[in-house]
Amino acid sequence: MRKKQSIGTRNESSLHRTLKLQYAGPGGKTEVPAGAYIADGLRDDGEYIEVQTSSFAPLKNKVKEFVKDGRVRIIHPIAVKKTIEVYKPAAVKGKKYGALLYRRRSPVKGSPWSIFHALVNAPLLPLTPGLTIEILLIDIIEKRIKDGKGTWRKKGVSFHDKELAALHESILLKKPADYLRFVPFKKKEEFTSSLLAERAGIGALEATTALYVLTKMNIVKRKEKNGRSWIYARKI
Repeated sequence: MRKKQSIGTRNESSLHRTLKLQYAGPGGKTEVPAGAYIADGLRDDGEYIEVQTSSFAPLKNKVKEFVKDGRVRIIHPIAVKKTIEVYKPAAVKGKKYGALLYRRRSPVKGSPWSIFHALVNAPLLPLTPGLTIEILLIDIIEKRIKDGKGTWRKKGVSFHDKELAALHESILLKKPADYLRFVPFKKKEEFTSSLLAERAGIGALEATTALYVLTKMNIVKRKEKNGRSWIYARKI
């Protein structure tokens, strides 16, 4: 018999816990057994909730099992702004942190296009009937402790927690047509990965990753090569 799987609450970040409770709602439940797995939440309307901050690959079998009983919503928070706070270790037992040493803004910024990095190893997951993917564009605070336990690259600073600082926008992706927001071209218009990057204002890696997933989902099709570049067109 397979062991029930979930992130558990012991290593759960504040960000994950906050979103789990918020989306389960006042009449819902959290950490709900469902077959061989444990769902982050179950709303009072019967919708399962999963908060996933990284790759969707671990959810492929989990979602298939959940949809047997009802609808599923994957909440995917993407940090458009990250503030890093570094603290001294707590000097008093029971306290999480000591004094704040410094605070800085991380140069790493996410965008709605970051969803394709999460989907690259699970490109067919969005086609699951009854599944909604909700992108949350947020600000987060990442808390670290200068305890000497981090790697040499981190200069002895170890990660401790992530907290929600602000919510900017929610984007719902329920059906294949919803993903056309990521294809800024007309139905018969041909384009390359570099043209998508230019028109969408994204990097080359983001464009190629998005096109890989969108092709697997049959939202766009890869037609032929023009020199070293593939030509794409919308399929829906």
